[in-house]
Amino acid sequence: MLLFLSQEPEARPGPPPPLPPPVAAAAAAGLGPAPGMSVCGEAVGAGSLPSELVVHIFSFLAGPDRLRASAACSHWRECLFYPALWPRLRLSLRVSPAERPRLEFLMRKCGWFVRELRVQFAADNYPSGGGGPAAAAAAGEGAAAAGDGEAPPLCPRWLDLLRTYLELVLCVLSSVRNNRNLQKLSLFGDISILQQHGSISNTYLGKVDPDGKKIKQIQQLFEEILGNSRQLKWLSCGFMLQIVTPTSLSSLSNPIANSMEHLSLLDNHIPGNTTLITAVELERFVNLRSLALDFCDFTAEMARVLADSNHVPLHRLSLLVHSVSIMHKSLDSMPEDENWKALTRNSTNLRVYIMAFDVKSDDMLRILKPSIPLERIHFDSYITCVSGAVVDLISRQYDKFLTHFILMNDVIDMSGFPDLSDNRNEDPLVLLAWRCTRLSLLAVHGYTVWAHNLIAIARLRGSDLKVLEVTEESIDFDQGELADQDVDPVHNLIEQVSLGLGRPWHAVMDIELLSVFTEPTRHFYREMQSFSEGI
Repeated sequence: MLLFLSQEPEARPGPPPPLPPPVAAAAAAGLGPAPGMSVCGEAVGAGSLPSELVVHIFSFLAGPDRLRASAACSHWRECLFYPALWPRLRLSLRVSPAERPRLEFLMRKCGWFVRELRVQFAADNYPSGGGGPAAAAAAGEGAAAAGDGEAPPLCPRWLDLLRTYLELVLCVLSSVRNNRNLQKLSLFGDISILQQHGSISNTYLGKVDPDGKKIKQIQQLFEEILGNSRQLKWLSCGFMLQIVTPTSLSSLSNPIANSMEHLSLLDNHIPGNTTLITAVELERFVNLRSLALDFCDFTAEMARVLADSNHVPLHRLSLLVHSVSIMHKSLDSMPEDENWKALTRNSTNLRVYIMAFDVKSDDMLRILKPSIPLERIHFDSYITCVSGAVVDLISRQYDKFLTHFILMNDVIDMSGFPDLSDNRNEDPLVLLAWRCTRLSLLAVHGYTVWAHNLIAIARLRGSDLKVLEVTEESIDFDQGELADQDVDPVHNLIEQVSLGLGRPWHAVMDIELLSVFTEPTRHFYREMQSFSEGI
């Protein structure tokens, strides 16, 4: 397993000698050997070992050590990219022009034979003037109101990011187009943070790809990969920009579709009410054990297809509920409770993971059917807020299944957080901890969590609550706690929660340290992958 990240070279005394060209290229990619390594210049010794033996030696070394060892001589460098040493390639790419030569080097070496390829495209940060997720939300609202032709302007750096993104995607896809050994393909495009609220439009794409040639080339390459595949079992495409089309899956041959075990098609910026897969197309995927789709694309008819006895039991279902999708598509075709009952009869071990982006509480109350075997739910809001009624419904309906509950409200107005316990005898989060006996993860930001309720949650779940993340600004204290001069309320909170959990605990002081709060789409996609692999 390789994670393609920049690595700090080891400090060595003296000026390093120049590296041979292939090693220099690897070093430029952040993968090269440490400077100062000796080069075999003799005809005997390590350089005369058979290739099979060198590859065998390399197989015992960690990635960085293997790369350093390849600097021994040209023969060892040739052995470095032997296919058996690179069965899996996991790349985390910054959307930066500096990544392109590194990526081209690595994909030229490994793209034609690698069996598992996972690529994440991630922008370094949000350029000034373009805004982050919250600004994107506000921009998206304006774009939705004004229409596609009057989209708000993006700063030049955002346009540069889009150009670079398209070039990097082309580089990856073109290198694996003829790879018939590919078994797992996973693509995640974090740049789609721009489009989460509809802020990327054809107007913007027209500025970076005026004639649409790059987008069409990307879509054609993706279909070529699917058409040439002979062993593909896992296909995952999340938050990518127009890479998948409604006709993409038709490129898969029937034998490959019949043997596919995981399929993920999430938020691929498909306009209007277009869907990427229909119930008729899903009938070919009879061996599917894990599925991830936009909720509005998962219809009652699809549930009936998966509940059919000809289909193997489904184990994992991840659904993305997005306010933009709901705005363009109707919820009238969603599965009703009887559809979920039929599905769970055929798939007794089915577990569901739901991520909701800025979804109104009224819509969530319609979506959350009693018979959904909901194990994980993640709310992420920039404009709307989750109501106490939704949290209460979740704790009552899914008490036997729920293990993960994430509640995030990244509000622009920091004057006050919504309080779920308003006008209620019991706090919904405390009831959640009391009813859901399997709850192991609770994360809250942007909602008021009273200190005494937090202590109650810790005492109710104890050491079974493996993760309790609450941001400092979300915690509030009663006037009585603040008035007590003999007790420091913050110290008392930390002490009591730590005693309840049976381990040291403290509030989250820096939200930037936790991806669940700062990178919700990346967190969801990563968790969805592990959720699906954990069958």
